[in-house]
Amino acid sequence: MTRLSPSAAKKNHAGLKAKTKAKIDMTNRVTIGKVGAAHGIHGEMRIIPLTDFTERFADMKEVMVGDELLHIESCKYHKQFILLKFREYPVREDAMQLTGRMLTVDRSEAVPLEEGEFYTFDIIGLKVLDGEGKELGTVENVLRTGSNDVYQARRTDGSELLIPALKAVVKKIDVKGGCMVVDLPEETDDAH
Repeated sequence: MTRLSPSAAKKNHAGLKAKTKAKIDMTNRVTIGKVGAAHGIHGEMRIIPLTDFTERFADMKEVMVGDELLHIESCKYHKQFILLKFREYPVREDAMQLTGRMLTVDRSEAVPLEEGEFYTFDIIGLKVLDGEGKELGTVENVLRTGSNDVYQARRTDGSELLIPALKAVVKKIDVKGGCMVVDLPEETDDAH
């Protein structure tokens, strides 16, 4: 059995990492998680899921973590986290370097949605228009309230606009056109 010296092992590990660096167009990526703290002593990392489809992690073989393509050796579900171990980071101390990085997949790998459903990342950035086409603002965030989502928008005058994600209020979402048409209840519309 051949054993690498610690310095040679580090060079070999750096070589592995260099090979997995990739030039990726990040505009066509979907964020599905964020690397949290290390878990245990065997290089597993806690992943904070940023997707409604956490079951997707069980079948994944590789994922972009920051700007590195990493290969998944194991996947476990633990409380609200997903524990992933990456082949390129077999040691806890090395894996800890990944903390804070985002996990992304190509948009083509996004889980298909039902008719009338939209990804949060598609909603953020949409222009908000009223029924006559007047611009009211731009969606900056999607708040999950339990009963229904609320689109948090910034009005053209800088004030905040909260839009309940209800069919009675949101009349049309046109992701390709970059806008949504709303019919706001009068008290919401006059609240600014």
